[in-house]
Amino acid sequence: MSHPTRRDLLTSTGAAAIAALGIPKLLRADAPASTVAIVRCRNYADFGAKLSTGFDQIGGIESLVRGKTVALKLNLTGNPTYFPLTPDLPYRTNGETVASTVHLLAKAGARRVRIIESFFPATQDPNLWARYGLDVNAINNLGTQLDWENVQNLGKYKQYVRLKVPWGGYMYPAYYLNQAFTDCDVYASLSKLKNHWIAGVTMSMKNNFGNTPCSLYGSDCGPSGNEHPTKERGDVLHAGTTKAPSGVDPELHPDSPREAGYRVPRIVVDQVGIRPIDLAIVDGVETVRGGEGPWLDGLEKMTPGVIIVGRNPVCVDSVGMAVMSYSPQATRGISPFIRGDNTLKLAEAVGIGTADLNRIEVVGLSIKDARIDFGPGAVGKTMSQLKAST
Repeated sequence: MSHPTRRDLLTSTGAAAIAALGIPKLLRADAPASTVAIVRCRNYADFGAKLSTGFDQIGGIESLVRGKTVALKLNLTGNPTYFPLTPDLPYRTNGETVASTVHLLAKAGARRVRIIESFFPATQDPNLWARYGLDVNAINNLGTQLDWENVQNLGKYKQYVRLKVPWGGYMYPAYYLNQAFTDCDVYASLSKLKNHWIAGVTMSMKNNFGNTPCSLYGSDCGPSGNEHPTKERGDVLHAGTTKAPSGVDPELHPDSPREAGYRVPRIVVDQVGIRPIDLAIVDGVETVRGGEGPWLDGLEKMTPGVIIVGRNPVCVDSVGMAVMSYSPQATRGISPFIRGDNTLKLAEAVGIGTADLNRIEVVGLSIKDARIDFGPGAVGKTMSQLKAST
């Protein structure tokens, strides 16, 4: 019996997937606006009750999830081998938020919840999730069927799914993803309210950047792909100095800047285009400012005490920026977009959602009452810069 080749594994199923997902051809007229709720939540013990209030304020989620398979994308950034849990710097998805969200999805009638994240090692060992403070056994018994999928490689599937970018793409015309992203009816993002070294801010949209499997987009992907990757996406996606494997769509504009501040925001928007976010939940109960993780110098704990939720990720992230005391209309060079282009405006330009606060209905807590000063953005030094200066 012959084994499938890498090219066989990359067989295109994109057209069917696009049709199944109902992704429109977004060639911007007026980018859509959607209601966003801000809910006061001071501690994680109250997260479930407060998130339930937020769901009610945006019209409920029963019609969205009842009888459906819901994929829930977490934000467990940072390899725990180098950056273990740091309670004093709550930059990752909190375990209680996962349990509370799964409980509410089950209560609303979700048939199955598939928890998704990409991390190392690229295996399906259930014990790996517990490293992040997730009570896997408890979450498995919250009233609905649970799947756990590490999407860093093929996982349990036999081939990747090729998804075309609806408007043709900023950086690539299509991307290959683990099929868990299409083997679901609803896709929800559970992210953190925080700064980002390159993208300025990271909330629901930036949470999609990690959807790309390192087996195909990691720095050690090689010319034929690598189902056991150990390196992140820096060379391929951030810097563009290494090509993706044979069979994976090449860049649209290989003469474009080889610079992360140009590339990362555009890849984020492409990723939101191929896997639209149906429900965006941003945890601002406890978080950090000054960057996305402790590999950046000067990170500080923040306690905004809010949850932000809505159906459109551009609208949710725009409100999140305002809560952080930033303008979602800011251009590169203006805080927090110190090193990169404004992802929200790039998303607005292709019609995903509006970044105009005047068009977004904010319910629950007002932006004024929720606002907290996140400072100038990620202005510290990276670990490599610190080592070079000492």
